[in-house]
Amino acid sequence: MGVFSGLDTEAYDRTYTDSELFRRIGGYFGRYRRRLVIITVFISIVALTGAAQPLIISRGIEALEGRPSSLLIWGLTGIMTVAGVGIWLANWQWRRLMARLIGDVVSQLRTDAFTAAIHHDLAFFDEFESGRIISRITSDTQDFAQVVQLVSDLVTQVLLVLVLLVVLVSISWQLTLTLLALTPFVGMMTVGFRKAARYVTRKGFRILAEVNAAIQETVTGISIAKNFRQEEAIYKSFSQVNQQSYQVNLRRGFVLSNVFPVLSVMSSFGTAALLYWGGLSVGAGLVTIGAWYLFMQSVDRFWFPIINLSSFWSQFQSGLSASERIFALIDAQPVVQQMDRQPVGRLRGEIEFDQVRFRYTRQEQVLADFSLHIAPGESVALVGHTGAGKSSLVKLITRFYEFQGGTIRVDGRDIRSFDLTSYRKQLGLVSQSPFLFSGTVADNIRYARPELSDAEIEVVARRIGQGEWLETLPEGLQTHVGERGARLSMGQRQLVALTRVLAQQPSIFILDEATASVDPFTEFQIQEAMDLILKSTTSILIAHRLSTVRSVDRILVLQKGRIIEQGSHNDLLRQGGHYAELYNAYFRHQSPDYKPAES
Repeated sequence: MGVFSGLDTEAYDRTYTDSELFRRIGGYFGRYRRRLVIITVFISIVALTGAAQPLIISRGIEALEGRPSSLLIWGLTGIMTVAGVGIWLANWQWRRLMARLIGDVVSQLRTDAFTAAIHHDLAFFDEFESGRIISRITSDTQDFAQVVQLVSDLVTQVLLVLVLLVVLVSISWQLTLTLLALTPFVGMMTVGFRKAARYVTRKGFRILAEVNAAIQETVTGISIAKNFRQEEAIYKSFSQVNQQSYQVNLRRGFVLSNVFPVLSVMSSFGTAALLYWGGLSVGAGLVTIGAWYLFMQSVDRFWFPIINLSSFWSQFQSGLSASERIFALIDAQPVVQQMDRQPVGRLRGEIEFDQVRFRYTRQEQVLADFSLHIAPGESVALVGHTGAGKSSLVKLITRFYEFQGGTIRVDGRDIRSFDLTSYRKQLGLVSQSPFLFSGTVADNIRYARPELSDAEIEVVARRIGQGEWLETLPEGLQTHVGERGARLSMGQRQLVALTRVLAQQPSIFILDEATASVDPFTEFQIQEAMDLILKSTTSILIAHRLSTVRSVDRILVLQKGRIIEQGSHNDLLRQGGHYAELYNAYFRHQSPDYKPAES
């Protein structure tokens, strides 16, 4: 197995040209033009003053050779002191403003990436690991910030090179031409490192995403791992990806660490060549010894920024790779596409599937010409074996997935014409494993309606069994639920989720009922909450409880994406068809009259 195996790009990744990346990055910095102008002024002061120092010393030495005096010495010392303080002040202001500018740009870039991520449909998160997405939003933006700081240093080096060229030409244009003739060799070496640097930095970011994904999956599923005593297995799995990260970063370090030494050797050869040609020029009387010495001193200052420019280029590729991954996430096109953004008021809740076709993949046809009409205020239970298409219907109504044919209408309007935000505000959704956010029970109930006060939330909560379920919580509504609601039982989590829907007051209620059994008290409380919601909404329930299928207006029996039976509980039992088989297999044992057969 190769070092880079398993590090394929994501399906939404794309390759940007350098010009495209520069244009996109420039767009973020362009919002701060005034600050950029001020930073440029300070950078120019640093570069000009730094390049002028050798020239000031040279002219001072020449003056001292003619008529040395203490006044001239003190004057030269004062000028150099002022120049040094000026460089320090300008450098401090430049770096202070630059740090703030980078912070603003990275914050906006991270916000854009996060916004793009949360607006992707569920199909996106089903296909791509959340740990890798998180890595792009956090690690890649941070690497981008570090490289931007290098770029600001790079600008200073460019200005310094330009000023030094003027100084060198004024000393000896012949030797300057020789110097410029040697410079392209350094440039060619930089280009040679460019592709290798971009390649290894891309791999470095991908393996970091792999490590983040592995850590997140392990921490999220740690209870399951401990339950099955798989600590050693997940440790080995992490060690494997961590070792892979080590190998990738080792190769990356090898490529990048060779840039500066190679360029230093090349500059040494260049300096040796200039020393030789300069000595010949002095012997021929073309330049003076003093000018030759000053030229060689300036050459050292010239090579340093040139080498830095070249070595920064490999690190600059790291920034481009990071920005490439961030922009790929931002530019990824959602599968769910709305044709319009019409506002959605209070819905009556009439739902119609008209010849709908849906598949997750080309090979996986789920619904074929599926039609269904649900009247406003009607409650419908979906039953059927796994893979019958129950969850798919829910995902289509909520617009979490895109269907490939037909039409879905709500209140006679194509749901693809709705503004998704206002439409989803009308949907109350409770998943099979209710998700609770870290915080209190009250915080989770008010999630759909942040404006509700604690008193209003308590009124809603006490509508369920006069609030008896609150007495089972250590601190009532102020009980902290823990991460994902881990401090609450499954039944308590379901009650919090159902109370959240009651507070939301949606037009359409969608429930994927939990399969876990609960105690009789909690079961009664859950059913009472359900009855309250069913009275005021159009409801679609993926049913796993006998009490649920008995309480709805209509039961739909699904098989391979088709409705094969429908009717009330008693009517379907009398038919003795597929529902009767499901009842005997899944629901019958939940009946209070059920008695298991004696062996």
